[in-house]
Amino acid sequence: MTTGAHSVTQAVLLAGGQGSRLRPYTDTRPKPMIEIPGTGIPIVGHQLAWLAAEGVTDAVISCGHLAEVLQDWLNNADLPLRVTTVIEKEPLGRGGGLKYAAASLPRPDEAWYATNGDIWTRFSLREMAAFHFERAATATLALARPRIPWGAVETNEFGQVLDFIESPPSPYLINAGVYVFSPEFTELLPERGDHERTTFPQLARERRLAGFPLPHGAYWRAIDTAKDLTEAAKELAAQAG
Repeated sequence: MTTGAHSVTQAVLLAGGQGSRLRPYTDTRPKPMIEIPGTGIPIVGHQLAWLAAEGVTDAVISCGHLAEVLQDWLNNADLPLRVTTVIEKEPLGRGGGLKYAAASLPRPDEAWYATNGDIWTRFSLREMAAFHFERAATATLALARPRIPWGAVETNEFGQVLDFIESPPSPYLINAGVYVFSPEFTELLPERGDHERTTFPQLARERRLAGFPLPHGAYWRAIDTAKDLTEAAKELAAQAG
């Protein structure tokens, strides 16, 4: 548990992408406003509820594509925390977008969370923050091990097929799109461009970038395609059953 100076109570949500792979859903709404089937709640609603449950009191949402749809929903929703929206007048890239949104955080001298606007997940952000502070990291990435979308074939040294494994976990960890950043991270972000090609590699070379593997059994899914929505609905139904 993180307490006192080690608590994180503010967050940035990146919600400005075009979501082209989710058309036609994103023809009339930004990707974070797509509802998870069976819940009646958009992705951003799930994210805000999760952040509030993890102790976040203030969130800044970076908007872009069809920002007015998202803002209208926020204005009429019963939100569990204070929300500010900022709109990029021109595309700044992920790193530039983060920096622009972070300028509106209410406590710039404190650590902050960030999440991509298309992530649906549940795990302890407090544990991730404790991990971050224990390592004195400047930035910490949540790391997921997604399932491979194809069936795998297991063979022996003679080339004989032993078994078929449906959608096995990937042998590699990936960036899960959820972060903890120390206050000094903001100044390291580019004004424009992608921090994953500039700031993160720099921090990695300096051993100031940490990776927090999601706990076993933690739910995580990136909603990139219509198939992801279908799979999310199946998984939600399985959890309810």
